[in-house]
This record gives sequence, C-alpha cells and structure tokens, in this order.
Amino acid sequence: MTKHIVWDWNGTLFHDIHAVVAATNAVFEPHGLAPYDVEGFRAVYSRPIWTAYERMLGRSLLDGEWERLDLEFHEHYHRLMPECGLAADALSTLRSWEESGGGQSLLSMWAHDRLVPKVTELGIARHFLRIDGLLAGFGSRKAESMVAHLAALGVDPADVLVIGDSLDDAHAAQHVGARAVLYSGGVTGREALATCGVPVVDTLADALDHA
Repeated sequence: MTKHIVWDWNGTLFHDIHAVVAATNAVFEPHGLAPYDVEGFRAVYSRPIWTAYERMLGRSLLDGEWERLDLEFHEHYHRLMPECGLAADALSTLRSWEESGGGQSLLSMWAHDRLVPKVTELGIARHFLRIDGLLAGFGSRKAESMVAHLAALGVDPADVLVIGDSLDDAHAAQHVGARAVLYSGGVTGREALATCGVPVVDTLADALDHA
C-alpha cells in the first residue's frame, strides 16, 4: 500500500506540453523545419533530448550546438510558460490524496529557483512535504535526485509511488525500489510509455487507483 506519492512537475501536475512544443518550433524555425503539433512532437521526442534534436535535424550535432540549442529552448520556454497552468484534475487529485491521509512531495528536473515560486504562485505548495528542483544545472539524472529526495524525506521507497510523464520517472522509481505510474499528458507518447512495463493512465485521478 502506498503511503507517499512523489509527483513530477513538467508535463504531469503542470500542463506545459503546448509551451514545450512551441518553444521547440521556435528553436528549429531558423533551420527550416516545419512546425510540429503535439502528436508530431511526441513521435520524435526521446531522452536524452539531444538525440531527438539530431533526429529532427537529420544529422549529428556540431561541437557546442547542443548547448546553444538547449539555451535557446529554455529562453523560449520561460517566455511561453506563464500561459500554462495546472493539469485539469491536478488540484482535485492532490486534495483527494491528502484527505486520504497520504503524504506527497514534488521532485522536478526544472530549475529549483523557478520551480518553487511557480508552485507557490499556483497555490499548491501547501500540499507537499518537500519540493525539490534541479540545483546542479540541466542534465542531471532524475534517478540520482530521487535518491536524495527520499533520503531527505525519510520515507521507505517500498511505500512510495512515483507519478510522472516520462520514462525517466519510471527509471528513477525503479532505481530506488519504488513503484511508478506514468501519465500520458506530457511529452512522451502513450505507446512509448507502455514499453516501460508500468501502468499508464490518461488522468491524474486514475493514477491514484494504483496507490
């Protein structure tokens, strides 16, 4: 039985897929690429993201090109991000789990100094025992961050359910010995999520059925 849920942010609680796609289109417009829609982007998306960029460009990245493209993406994303909000059932699901007596926390690979103010602005910070974003710079592994996150909480991984929108979330859960449920509202397509061997759901409320 789950006693604690670790939530992902981008693409899970925070519905930002349209900002991600628009930012990606802005980055690659000068390269002559036609714009992607959401499903088209999900079809080419992979981790690490530079492999997706090479697939989009049809060639290997040049020295220093990945760093420049990544910087441009985040500049566009942070410009577009204020238009995004919580997933449709995020607030009700957080409240439901809290009312059941379970604990919950937030672990994101988005910059910590941007994450905490945004979570606070959206009025949901009080639902989390702990909020951790990325401190070491973009590119760190979520599995390593999950180890530190659970250690800081002092919870047994066997009692934890991780809910996220990417294969990285499932891998991080498996790395620490927790369970995972993957949500199809983010950047990774449902078919790709299903390859991980964990439950895949289409709403956050449905994820609680696996707790």
